[in-house]
Amino acid sequence: MVFAPARGRRPGARGTLIPPPTPEELEECPFCEGREDRTPPESFAVVPPGRKPDTPGWQVRVVPNLYPAFERQEVVVHTPRHARSLTELEEAELEPIALAWHQRMETAHAEGFGYVQLLLNEGREAGSSLPHSHSQLVWLREPPPEVAAELPRLTKGDCALCGLTDELEIALQGGLSLHAASAGRVPYELLISPRGHAGEPSEADLGDALVLLREAIRRLRELEGPVPLNAWLHTGAHWHIEVVPRLTVLAGLELGAGLYVNWLLPEEVARALRGLAV
Repeated sequence: MVFAPARGRRPGARGTLIPPPTPEELEECPFCEGREDRTPPESFAVVPPGRKPDTPGWQVRVVPNLYPAFERQEVVVHTPRHARSLTELEEAELEPIALAWHQRMETAHAEGFGYVQLLLNEGREAGSSLPHSHSQLVWLREPPPEVAAELPRLTKGDCALCGLTDELEIALQGGLSLHAASAGRVPYELLISPRGHAGEPSEADLGDALVLLREAIRRLRELEGPVPLNAWLHTGAHWHIEVVPRLTVLAGLELGAGLYVNWLLPEEVARALRGLAV
């Protein structure tokens, strides 16, 4: 990891922002309520009693990914209305998402899948093919390489996340903390993690994490505008969510050598985002 503040001023250093919605987007979105026939049949939904599958009336809807890269891959549609970001959701709309995440992860484990990769992409530059707010669940037989590689650094008794200082803390929710990544690969890289050592999140933990994730994106947008970003959940040692804004373009040095050049120190990230508290 290399911190080089001057690099942020070079031409072409910054990526593009998420553009505003078009009339076509609103007219054609397959995730909006009333267009349930435009997706594969749902595998799970948070709904009121008596509602028939694949009909309006849902709060959160889970459907198979139409273009899966793996054996099992699901899309979690966060809301029936056309919202483009978690920042547009009310707190009451976050609880059903946490329920869906937790239930589908439990189902995956019961069916013999050892790991579920939960991920969120916002913005086309971050890999989102549809702008309607959604996340993905990739069912895997074993932990992926990135998760396996970080396990030694998150072992209880010598855990990098347990050792994070208050200087990097930005906000709290329940027993969770939002903080600046101490070795961020990109500007404003963030982490959400429990303050105590825990390997797996409960449904309540996921709800608190969603509150902090929404708040993190809100504060980022206040500073930098509608930034494309990726976020993902890692479990198995000290569980956490990594938030990676696409404020910079990854070039040959980062991709070829694994040397990430970041122009913003973690202490500066924490100070800037803490100053935007409600």
